[in-house]
Amino acid sequence: MLFTEKFVGSVLKYVDSLKDQLKVEGKATFVDPHTIDIDGKLRVKADKIILTCGSAPYISPVFESLRHDLDTSDTIFELDDLPKSLAVVGLGVIALELGQAFHRLGVKTTLYGRSGRIGSFTHPDMQREVMRTLQQELNIIPQGNFTHACKVDDGYELTYVTGGGETITRTYERVLLASGRTSYLRSMNLENSGLVLDSRGLPQYDSLTMQCGDSPVFIAGDATEDLPLWHEAYVEGRIAGESALNFPVRKEGRRTTCLGIYFTDPQMASVGAVYSSLDPERTIIGRARMAQGPRHEIYNDRRGMIQVYVDKDSGSLLGAEIFGRGAEHMAQTLVLAIEHKMTVGEILLMPVYHPSLEEVMKDALNKALFQLK
Repeated sequence: MLFTEKFVGSVLKYVDSLKDQLKVEGKATFVDPHTIDIDGKLRVKADKIILTCGSAPYISPVFESLRHDLDTSDTIFELDDLPKSLAVVGLGVIALELGQAFHRLGVKTTLYGRSGRIGSFTHPDMQREVMRTLQQELNIIPQGNFTHACKVDDGYELTYVTGGGETITRTYERVLLASGRTSYLRSMNLENSGLVLDSRGLPQYDSLTMQCGDSPVFIAGDATEDLPLWHEAYVEGRIAGESALNFPVRKEGRRTTCLGIYFTDPQMASVGAVYSSLDPERTIIGRARMAQGPRHEIYNDRRGMIQVYVDKDSGSLLGAEIFGRGAEHMAQTLVLAIEHKMTVGEILLMPVYHPSLEEVMKDALNKALFQLK
C-alpha cells in the first residue's frame, strides 16, 4: 500500500484534481482520424491528438484463461501474504527484480525464460556472466515454452517444454507473469485512425518529434512499446507536447543517451549504444572484472564485470554494459560522458577516488585506451 500511495497515488490525485470540463474518463477508441469515442456515450473531435495511454502486462495465449487469477507487476504488490511458491514467467527487468526479491523473502521461486537470454545485455560474454552468476542463487530455466496452464486445488499447474525437449510439470501457489508489456493502443481501433502502422500493428512515428507520419497525431511513453522507462516517457511527453503546439511546423526535440538500470543484486546497467548495434571491426572493448576493484574486495563482492565500447578511430565512448555492485553509479558517470561526446582519454582525466567502486570503471577505460595507443 505504501508503494502504491507514494509512486502512483500522487499521479491519481493530480488527475482527480482536474476540473470535469478538462477531462473525460472512459475507454477511448478511434472513430476516424479526428474523432475519439468514449465508452460509446460521447464523441470528442480534435484538431490534434496525443496518445499517451500507457501499457498493460502481456498475457500469452497459454495463460489467457487465467488472466484474472494470475499476478502481474500491476497486482503483485497487493498480496496480503507471501506465497509458499512462485513461478515467474520471463527473464527481463521486472521478472528478475521481483523474482530475486521473492526468493530472498523465503518464497520457493522458479524463473522461466523463453529465448535463453537474460536481462538486456547484447554482448555474449556479458550474457553468460549474468546467467552464470544469477543461477548460483536463483532457480532459472532459461529456454523453452509453456504449453499448458490450469488451476488446481493447491495453486496452478504449469507445463513447460525446455529448449532441449524436456517436459516439466510443476505446481505453484502463485504465478507472476512478467514477460513484457503491450500497448493499450491495440484496443483503440487503430484501423479507424488513418495512421500508418508498423509490423507490430502500432503507429509509425518520428522519434525526434513523436509525430505519427504526417498526421496531427503524436505519441509518447509506453504506448510505443519501444522504451518503457520513466525518464524516456518524460522526455517523449515533452517532445510530443511541443510538437503538437507547433504543428504544422515541424519542431524536433532532443533525445537523451540511452540508459537502463536493473535493480537486481548484482545490478545491471546499459549505457549508450548496445553492442549488437556496433560494428565489431570499428569498436574497441575495454573489460574489467569487479574482482579487480579494491572497494569490491572490501565489500567482499567480486561478482560481475564491466565492458566499455569505444570508437576505434575517434576514441569516443559509444556505450557500456555493467554488471556488479555500483553499476547504477558507474552508468550515471558514463552516460554523462557520452552526452558530452567525450573520448576515453578525456574521461580518464576525471579523478577517481581510492578506494571507490568506480576504480573498476577506470580500469576498463584504461584497457580501451591502451588498445587505442
